[in-house]
Amino acid sequence: MDDAALGDSSDQDLLSAHVAGHPHAFGELVRRHRDRLWAVALRTLGDREEAADAVQDALVSAFRAAHTFRGQSAVTTWLHRITVNACLDRARKAASRRTSLMDDTERLEQLLEPHESAEAPAERQDLHRELLAALAKLPVEQRAALVLVDMQGYPVAEAAAVLGVPTGTVKSRCARGRARLLPMLTHLRGATRDNSGLGGGRNRTPGASVPPASEPRDPGPSDPAGVKGGGGHA
Repeated sequence: MDDAALGDSSDQDLLSAHVAGHPHAFGELVRRHRDRLWAVALRTLGDREEAADAVQDALVSAFRAAHTFRGQSAVTTWLHRITVNACLDRARKAASRRTSLMDDTERLEQLLEPHESAEAPAERQDLHRELLAALAKLPVEQRAALVLVDMQGYPVAEAAAVLGVPTGTVKSRCARGRARLLPMLTHLRGATRDNSGLGGGRNRTPGASVPPASEPRDPGPSDPAGVKGGGGHA
């Protein structure tokens, strides 16, 4: 496969090409899916630095474990599963260091995607901040389920595949999470009537790309560290 054909290749073909040694195939996968992985990580962890680190950890893991992919799910589901697991690991570790994921207004402001901060009406920004603040108070397993189903718009079955749990568990976590959110968000019900779910679902305009945790370097094509910057692709 030459570089010109990367953009027209399927995700599975790209992953196979990466396993076979193509230097840029994994970078194309990252380019396609990084924004959605970033959105899931940001909303699950509630912290931009933690989310960026979780996505980088997940992509490095995927880079190294690509040969284990057996095609039993879509490549994007596989990538999301690795990312969510990285987020859950970080959230559990963070729980022992702090009692709140979002403890001040500045942290909440950071959670708004740049395009929303600049363009959305003030009311929309306020609603988004309150939704995210309430979401951060849920147990991480419930939060991850709600992020996938209500904010990213995944079908329950696909969310279950990402989380590696039965569909009934996802339904239960979502139901319990919504029940805990309701008292915190009752005053928003009228204002959110025109919005679908918690954040617009899968048809929502993608946000900004994953911000690098540090200034990216220019690794060689076979260096796994290149995943941290998107495999050499913007």
